Amino acid sequence: MNSALAVFCREYQRLSGDNLQVLRDIYAPHIQFQDPSHQLQGIEDLVSYFEGLFSQVKHCQFEIEQVMEQDGEAFIRWQMRFAHPKLNGGNEVCVPGVSHLRFSEQIDTHQDYFDLGAMLYEHIPVLGALVKTLKRRLSQ
Repeated sequence: MNSALAVFCREYQRLSGDNLQVLRDIYAPHIQFQDPSHQLQGIEDLVSYFEGLFSQVKHCQFEIEQVMEQDGEAFIRWQMRFAHPKLNGGNEVCVPGVSHLRFSEQIDTHQDYFDLGAMLYEHIPVLGALVKTLKRRLSQ
């Protein structure tokens, strides 16, 4: 496994609000980061994003389940477990996802794919019931 990828996998599983400085070791200064609700450019914006994320949750943990790597790119399948006081009654939420990374010495691009509804919308009172009903109807 490429050393940048190995550092990414190891440190994301330890990531917390207390060690966000490690992001500067993982990502290139010009990192391009995208997920279903954000598009960020540069390490300063990415660190600020994670500071905001970790300041709002009771806890957030990533579990790496599978890594597929080839020629400076990787797909990483993961589970994110978090608890937010305003979602799901403050109970833990588990969201599966995949990250697509491009790297050389550090991670240059990072794009996350996950169900934003499963992460957020399904756990908001009233809206959550509507989203779950819509999903049920679509699956029939």
